Amino acid sequence: MKQLPLGVRLHDRAIWASFQTAGSQQAVQGVQHLAAAQAGSLGWLWGPSGSGKSHLLQAVCAQLPGSGYFPMQHLLSFGPAVLEGIEALSCVCLDDVQVISGQLDWEAALFRLYVEVDARQGRLLLAADQPAVALPWVLADLRSRCAALPHWALQLLDEEQQRVALQTRARLRGLEMPEETAAYLQRHYPRDMNSLMGLLDTLDLASLAEQRRLTVPFIRSVLSLPNE
Repeated sequence: MKQLPLGVRLHDRAIWASFQTAGSQQAVQGVQHLAAAQAGSLGWLWGPSGSGKSHLLQAVCAQLPGSGYFPMQHLLSFGPAVLEGIEALSCVCLDDVQVISGQLDWEAALFRLYVEVDARQGRLLLAADQPAVALPWVLADLRSRCAALPHWALQLLDEEQQRVALQTRARLRGLEMPEETAAYLQRHYPRDMNSLMGLLDTLDLASLAEQRRLTVPFIRSVLSLPNE
């Protein structure tokens, strides 16, 4: 997938088809509508860690040529100048916006970006772990504009939905993950999607030299897990 500025890469698995929408249908529809809009679409996506914010932002960028994904948590060290000039992209997706709220220089840069994207009738999708109104903004104008954006909330998956998501993403990679394998991973690892998807990446690599079926004995040997 195309290399983005500052070494940021999209995850090649972050596509619409691999996202488990259970409990978050309205949020997914809202983000898809923004991506499909011809002009002038802005929105705020929020939810706890592991709910899929980064996945959806990257799915938008995978759909739209000339768009950009910017994870603020990883770009803080570059300073607010990282936001300069990106208003010309077909869609600007900023992740982890909560990490720059409360910092005047970053807020000023985000406010400028907001105004310029809006003036260009462009697309801007902001994501954070809370609604905009709950963040500790310094600039009142930025707070009011972000709070007025359409808000889409993501929900964490329950255990059954996590297993379905794991099996779906495995299937898209050409792997077969039986129900008992997904349940086994949940018993032995933190039950959040970030951790579980990281495990799937590890198993995917290991399975290249093995049978494509992710059985419990196979993952036990790969991950050095105990017998039950």
